[in-house]
Amino acid sequence: MTNYYFTKNPDVIHDEKEWTFELLNNEFKFTTDNGVFSKKTVDFGSRVLLNAFAQQEIIAGSILDVGCGYGPIGLAIAKDQPERQIDMTDVNELALELAKKNAEINKITNVSIFESAAYDNVTKTDYATIVTNPPIRAGKNVVHDILSGAFDHLKVGGQLFAVLQKKQGAGSAQKKMADVFGNCEIILKDKGYYILMSVK
Repeated sequence: MTNYYFTKNPDVIHDEKEWTFELLNNEFKFTTDNGVFSKKTVDFGSRVLLNAFAQQEIIAGSILDVGCGYGPIGLAIAKDQPERQIDMTDVNELALELAKKNAEINKITNVSIFESAAYDNVTKTDYATIVTNPPIRAGKNVVHDILSGAFDHLKVGGQLFAVLQKKQGAGSAQKKMADVFGNCEIILKDKGYYILMSVK
């Protein structure tokens, strides 16, 4: 049974849940289901990433959320920054359906949500920022593809933000980002979660 959240069509018995959560000082209603990552609440790593992101100066331009799941990171940024275009991608078609539904429920219109494994279907090369809570269970190669591939899709001065746990590869991710970008800074640590930032 392929019911992992990082697969294209998780084989699940549907059990939709609706709940509310506050992100970046906005209240959200989320619908989730079996077969998506962190279906009962917004996971701690995503919350730490958003908190770190909110403290940074971001250059003008659109933002890409890679591995968006049912949408908490991308939708939170879109609601907080309605003047920006936010693109959101995932391989999981169920998660994408939920992300679109959650955008609609929360009346968020400055988003484009589409299927893509890493950057396969991403055509823009001038994002101001790329954010990712990468699918650790998909394996190191997938995670590192997301981190290294960001470089070609950012404008000069653009930033990549990634959240990883110290015990789940933050060290190797930091090295990969430093190798690709020539820099990588840990901008926040919280309960074993590291927020890594590189600038192009």
